[in-house]
Amino acid sequence: MQHARSLSLADPVETARQTIATEIEGLRALASSIDAEFARVVELVEACEGRVVVTGIGKSGHVGQKIAATLASTGTPAFFLHAAEAAHGDLGMIGGADLVIAISNSGESQELLPIVEYCRRFRVRLVAMTARPTSSLGRYADAILRLPDAAEACPLSLAPMTSTTMSLVLGDALASALIRVRDFGRDDFAKFHPAGKLGAQLLKMHEVLDRLPHLKEVPRVSVASPMIEVIATISKGQRGATAVYENERFVGVVTDGDLRRALNAQATLDRSAGDIMTPSPLSIESACLAVDALALCEEKRVSALFITGEDGAICGVVQLKDLLQLGIV
Repeated sequence: MQHARSLSLADPVETARQTIATEIEGLRALASSIDAEFARVVELVEACEGRVVVTGIGKSGHVGQKIAATLASTGTPAFFLHAAEAAHGDLGMIGGADLVIAISNSGESQELLPIVEYCRRFRVRLVAMTARPTSSLGRYADAILRLPDAAEACPLSLAPMTSTTMSLVLGDALASALIRVRDFGRDDFAKFHPAGKLGAQLLKMHEVLDRLPHLKEVPRVSVASPMIEVIATISKGQRGATAVYENERFVGVVTDGDLRRALNAQATLDRSAGDIMTPSPLSIESACLAVDALALCEEKRVSALFITGEDGAICGVVQLKDLLQLGIV
């Protein structure tokens, strides 16, 4: 009882700092332990013609779910198999061309034995993520993702903390290495993340036009158009700008700002669009990412960009507010 009371009176700030420091030491040890065996695992996964099946039990199972999700979202087909369900029919989810990553710090989790035996029987590649290479799991594995023998951050030395953090980070390291090996790019990433904030940031400009078709209606005037026509065109288009053409060639832009500056300079209404336009206006190709369009707007301090198609012709105009409304930040 006295022990429980002393724990409750411990400084929570100091306990938190010590927990983090202990886990950091574990991660330092993990970084130092990465060697040729890790590279071999990367080769095995990269050469896998089926899927990566990640499995574990308890906290290792929770970590395994995250690792499987990260692999799947970065170009490696993967799913999580609950170790406790495997012996009750779910072993059939493992194919002969698959590769299994089994997570167990001790390497002696009884729930993993049916999976290990299945992999041996049907010659399915098995990678063990464990701190005990000589354990039952480690001995039967084709390769080892080794976790260093580090102190758990739990004040009672009972709950897995450092070990689960290292497992999670080791899974991230594997996914990162595979991204590099497979030359997995932002365009590939976008295929697996069509929704939410990530999906918005990875939209291409032609996809923005498809989502917001009114952006394809580009206000336009000629260099000879009088001020009255320019004002009316910008007002009607509601894009804050109008393209200026000369002999069907895009040569400039007149924005709300250009109009205000012209009026402040006491310009008369008999001036033309060519007199007040900004030549060589900014544009972005329709194949570019929307997040790049946002960055260009912010860098050049403009509120609108013209979008060009494969032939170089203007196919749309997008405002900064349109990008922000799509969730692109």
